[in-house]
Amino acid sequence: MNKGRYVSLSEAKQMLDKESELRELTPDQRAAQEHAGKVAKLSEEDSKKVVEEVLALGFTSDNVAIKIADIMPNHPEDIRAIFSKERMVLEKSHIEQIIDIVVKYL
Repeated sequence: MNKGRYVSLSEAKQMLDKESELRELTPDQRAAQEHAGKVAKLSEEDSKKVVEEVLALGFTSDNVAIKIADIMPNHPEDIRAIFSKERMVLEKSHIEQIIDIVVKYL
């Protein structure tokens, strides 16, 4: 069985858009496509760039980096909320690094 991978909302929307050109989507897939279209703040390319830059910081996992690209948090409290389930101490410098990346793409 394929384990799968995490994708950003922008990437999910692109995948669903391409699939909808080939066949009719199920109601759940159409709902996901609509949601991604409304909520995604970045293009697929910019979303990938944010994920790459956040991962390059060296203290985030794939799923956290993608969550940051989806939410685009620009307040320390929002970043702390994203990291709340992670088993690490989030330093002030880490928060500032993430905000610096996010602000470039807003």
